[in-house]
Amino acid sequence: MKQMKILKRFASVVVLVSGMVACTSSGAAEETKPLYQNNFEKTETGKVPDEFLVLDGGFVVKEEGGNKVLELPGAPLDSFGVLFGPTEKSDVSVSARINGTGKGRRYPTFGVGVNGQGGYKLQVSPGKKELELYKGDEVAAKVPYEWKSGEWTMLRLQVRKAGDGWKVEGKAWTQGGTEPAAWTISFDEKKEPAAGRASIWGQPYANTPIQFDDLMVARVGATK
Repeated sequence: MKQMKILKRFASVVVLVSGMVACTSSGAAEETKPLYQNNFEKTETGKVPDEFLVLDGGFVVKEEGGNKVLELPGAPLDSFGVLFGPTEKSDVSVSARINGTGKGRRYPTFGVGVNGQGGYKLQVSPGKKELELYKGDEVAAKVPYEWKSGEWTMLRLQVRKAGDGWKVEGKAWTQGGTEPAAWTISFDEKKEPAAGRASIWGQPYANTPIQFDDLMVARVGATK
């Protein structure tokens, strides 16, 4: 149990440090400024953090091998989400670790979001073998992505001011692998984003639980 907690703290540090590197490589800022972090270690099992707004779904904190995670059960089959962190409009990023398992030819779908329930979302869609960026309910961009069942996936999404518009950028990679140096997927936004909270999402289409961990919201800088 002690070893598991040490590994989890190390993973949290990796998420934070890699976020700083990613922001610097994109020219957005010299460093990120964490606005919110949660690894669920202080949350009682069977509950969710008090500051969470559960939009729908039976999310609860569970403990496995000394490590606490937020788990979405494998039923019913629908789209479920949680809002967390401060209300922000731009120059903000969200990151998380998410774990799901396929069953036969059925696969979970999951992602992270910014700017509230109807904002932007970075989604892993294993059934399509794609990584997608959503603007509201519409797919704004997509790229091929090979998801690994049963392994933790690292996700990061950010929205930043860029000249006269905004840039929405995302990346995903398997924990333990090499983080992409550049953003994997992006699109240009001309309309000013609406203010909203960060989010996590899950669709348990494989009837298997989806687990979330190491949530972080951070400030990133705009570019000229």
